[in-house]
Amino acid sequence: MITAALYITIGMVTLAVALNTYRLFRGPDAADRVLALDTLYINAIALIILFGIALGTHLYMEAGLLIAVMGFVGTVAMSKYLKRGSVIE
Repeated sequence: MITAALYITIGMVTLAVALNTYRLFRGPDAADRVLALDTLYINAIALIILFGIALGTHLYMEAGLLIAVMGFVGTVAMSKYLKRGSVIE
């Protein structure tokens, strides 16, 4: 039962990644694209963690943490760029 739920969840998160990618390319303005990219990072972390659970290894957990840190820094940098026009003052 758990493995079936795991594979269904992987499929649903993969669908969410596809929809986020669509919003990333077709977003009406830059702020929507930044939000889509942030959500894409979160979904990528979820996929990596789910693959780690499916394979039974802890290496994917560390990869998920690295993507979380890079996603946070990227979102902050893009938001700062959109607000002020430069990242570093």
